[in-house]
Amino acid sequence: MRRASFSTFPTSRRSVDPEIGRSEQSVGTMRIITVANQKGGVGKTTTAINLATALAAIGERVLLVDLDPQGNASTGLGIDRRDRNVSSYDVLTGEASVDEAAMQTAVPGLSIVPSTLDLLGIEMEIAASADRVLKLRNALRRHAAESARFTYVLIDCPPSLNLLTLNSMAAADSVLVPLQCEFFALEGLSQLLATVEQVRGSINPALSIQGIVLTMYDGRNNLANQVVADVRAHMGEKVYETVIPRNVRVSEAPSYGKPAILYDLKCTGSQAYLQLASEVIRRERRLRAA
Repeated sequence: MRRASFSTFPTSRRSVDPEIGRSEQSVGTMRIITVANQKGGVGKTTTAINLATALAAIGERVLLVDLDPQGNASTGLGIDRRDRNVSSYDVLTGEASVDEAAMQTAVPGLSIVPSTLDLLGIEMEIAASADRVLKLRNALRRHAAESARFTYVLIDCPPSLNLLTLNSMAAADSVLVPLQCEFFALEGLSQLLATVEQVRGSINPALSIQGIVLTMYDGRNNLANQVVADVRAHMGEKVYETVIPRNVRVSEAPSYGKPAILYDLKCTGSQAYLQLASEVIRRERRLRAA
C-alpha cells in the first residue's frame, strides 16, 4: 500500500447524523456505488471525492476508483501524476491487483486507485476480450475474496456512456446520479436511466439506483427551484433530501488537492456532503433489510 502525504484530517463530526455510529455501519460485505452521469459539469467528480471523504469521516473504510482518463478525482485528492505508477488502467488490463494500485490519501480510511491518460486507449486494449465489460467487477471480486479492507467502493466514471462506464455499472451494487439544477437535467437523466436498465437486463440484474443528488443549487435562481420540484415530482423518493449548494469553497478545494471537507469543514458544501453520506448510509441499511 502506497501513501500520499497530506495535512491533518479534521476530526469534528458534529454535523453528522448522530444515529449513525461506526459500530452500526460496519458490514462484512463490500458495497460498490458508481457515481455516473454522461453529462459533464454536473459535479460528478466533486460528489465522488467529497462523498468518499464524508463516508470515511463517519468511520467507513472507503476505496475510490478513478475511471475517468482526465484523472480529476486523483488530482482532487492530491495524488501527483508522477506518483501514479500503478493505476486503474493496470487493474482493467490485469497487470495489477486492486490492492497493488490503491494509494492511501490524506483522509484516514480513504484510499484511491488513481487514473492516468492510459485509460484513453483502454477500449482498444480490451475490445477483443469476451469479458471486456466485466474487467473491473472481476478485479473487485478478487480483491473482496482476498481482503476485507473496504466497506465501500465508490467509482468515479467519465462523462460518457462508454466501456469504462459499463465496467463500473457491471461491478456496482447501485448507481448514484449527480444532477445539476439546470434546464436539461431531466433529459440527460432519462438517457442514463435507460442505460442502467440495459445493464440490469444484460449484465448486472442486481444493479439499482441508490439515489439522485441535486448539485450546484442556487436558491436565488427560480429555474433551479423549478428543476428541484420537477425532478422530485418525476423521481420521488429516489431523490435525496440533501441538496448540494453552489459553494465557492467547494470549487476552490480541488486546486489545493484537497476534498472540500478537508479544505473547509464548516462551509455549506462540506456540511451538505456530510449529510449526504448520512442519507447514503440510511439507504444502504434499507437495501440490506429488504
